[in-house]
Amino acid sequence: MTPQTPWLTPDPNGESASSQDCLAACLAQARDPDGEGARVFTVLYDAAQAAAASDARRAGGAALSPLDGAVISIKDLFDVAGEVTLAGSTAMAGEPAATADAEVVGRLRAAGAVIVGKTNMTEFALSGLGLNPHFGTPLNPWRRDQARIPGGSSSGAAVSVSDGMAAGAIGTDTGGSVRIPAAFCGLTGFKPTAARVGRRGVFALAASLDSVGPIARDVTGCQALDAVLSGQAATPAAPDFPRLAVPRDYVLDSLEPAVAAAFDAALHRLEAAGAVIEDIAFPELARLPQLNAAGGFSPIEGFAAHATLFERIAADCDPRVMNRFLKAGEASARDYFEMLRLRAALIDLARARTRDFDALVMPTVAVVAPRIADLADDAAYYAVNGLVIRNAATANLLDRCAISIPCQDQGEAPVGLMLVGAAGADRALLSLAAALESAVRGG
Repeated sequence: MTPQTPWLTPDPNGESASSQDCLAACLAQARDPDGEGARVFTVLYDAAQAAAASDARRAGGAALSPLDGAVISIKDLFDVAGEVTLAGSTAMAGEPAATADAEVVGRLRAAGAVIVGKTNMTEFALSGLGLNPHFGTPLNPWRRDQARIPGGSSSGAAVSVSDGMAAGAIGTDTGGSVRIPAAFCGLTGFKPTAARVGRRGVFALAASLDSVGPIARDVTGCQALDAVLSGQAATPAAPDFPRLAVPRDYVLDSLEPAVAAAFDAALHRLEAAGAVIEDIAFPELARLPQLNAAGGFSPIEGFAAHATLFERIAADCDPRVMNRFLKAGEASARDYFEMLRLRAALIDLARARTRDFDALVMPTVAVVAPRIADLADDAAYYAVNGLVIRNAATANLLDRCAISIPCQDQGEAPVGLMLVGAAGADRALLSLAAALESAVRGG
């Protein structure tokens, strides 16, 4: 068989296979009428020619990268030349097609990745829950019979990986949209520092916060994908006795018991593995909700970027999404610049408070994935969404890199432990995550 990096096989416990075999297995899963494929993908590609070309290259010893032949999904807000970028909205169907691939898509193709399709998402990426009334909501793999949310906004991205429709996925993360679905679906998700990965050809939500990152089964997968997306491999050696800070303010409030138990158990395992863990006071985190007082960066900047489009198509969009954009359009310039000032001050305070630590550590999400039926009421939807994005969004608002790693015991509800690094310290954080991964994961 053609050699392949183990994590690129459709079955993480299976033998290496050719790219063509991997693609066939992924497509079969995506097309299974009893599976989630119809809700996971907005566009599904055959990609047979790309897989065959990869097999030929690797058989001749001319692989383009370690990612050559890997079957990868991309979130449906990345431009692909000749296609309309829907961004999770059927109202976009009549818009002009993209004239060029997004920078990220170009990097994947140049590395030999086999792009299997575009994945479903919360409309215009404005929610951490992953619901989509147009294309349907992909169901969380955990207790699927209970119809739980996958997390968002990169909902289809996570389920494409959890269900073996792709070996890895590329999403975006503005307030947790890579790490939340990764945590809910028992996967690993990495949010780089916002400036690390180019965003040309990406449908924007919030220019101040948007980042492009991977979802994979493990840290190794995220490292391989990030190396292609950013052009930088994770090379620094992790410290033997890393110093990890647990903020005892804000991010540990209102934890669901299953989350608190899994997180505490993971901290004990990390200490046993040699990590030095210190509780720290971080009262400044309680100021973060003030950044949403006028609507928040995502709705305000998203509306500013797409005002003409949104006003034209509003009636055909999810009101839970579009009403937030339209209301944010009422924010004043004074409101917005006060948000920028407060954010900059919080970034400086956080830098000073955490400079002696290798990473912050906290639960990725305060709750386990709720049932879709429990979000039928608008009040419940908005309340749960706020709690779901709370912890993950701290990394975006403080302009940091972060990674979510599963930490629950086998058979229990998926729970993510999040490591948060300093701005620009992405390679160091990925190396640290790789060194700590076995301790973080439950038995």
